Amino acid sequence: MSRKPKKGYYVRGQFVAEGSELDLQLKAELKGTDEASKTDLKRESAALQKLGEDLLTLRADLMAKLPLSDKLVEALAEAKRITNFEGKRRQMQFVGKLMRLLDEDTVEAVKAALEVQRKGSAADTAALHQAELWRDRLIGVEDALAQWLEAYPDTDTQQLRALIRQARKDAVPTDRAAVSQGLAPRQSRAYRELFRFIKQQMNPDAVDEAEDDASDD
Repeated sequence: MSRKPKKGYYVRGQFVAEGSELDLQLKAELKGTDEASKTDLKRESAALQKLGEDLLTLRADLMAKLPLSDKLVEALAEAKRITNFEGKRRQMQFVGKLMRLLDEDTVEAVKAALEVQRKGSAADTAALHQAELWRDRLIGVEDALAQWLEAYPDTDTQQLRALIRQARKDAVPTDRAAVSQGLAPRQSRAYRELFRFIKQQMNPDAVDEAEDDASDD
């Protein structure tokens, strides 16, 4: 009497019987691979969704250089206009869906544009901090003017001296109690003009801001 052949399959030339220990092991590994793939896809989808959210903060000049579809650009513009929480959430889900349609080169271009903006913002912050330090030194330290002129010899010395002199004259004694309560008096006009003058001398190509940063108040 012939023996009934076992059901199974071959893996790299080796027969694997259904229900055997090796069969169960291979199926477990295969299932694990599928789950891992699903996890990776979910992670990638979340990353693209976050990238879409970051695009909402991208400067217009950087955005214009990206090869984005009209539909995605319109979806992002609509997301900026929506103020309702649930409406915004649904719109960003749509943005995420469109982000998943981007090719790899476009995704990398988006990341690069966001990085350019991030580095620019960090540089701007550092420049403002440096201007603040110079302003305070010029007002509070006598020999700071000579150091400034050595670093920036093209400065209009007469105008700078006048701003420093007026800022010192208008200086308000610090009331520590008022400062702790957020009630410190606003600094003088000369104080703020000195800050703008310093910023312009340090970066002549920068566009002058309409308002000073919060530290000038």
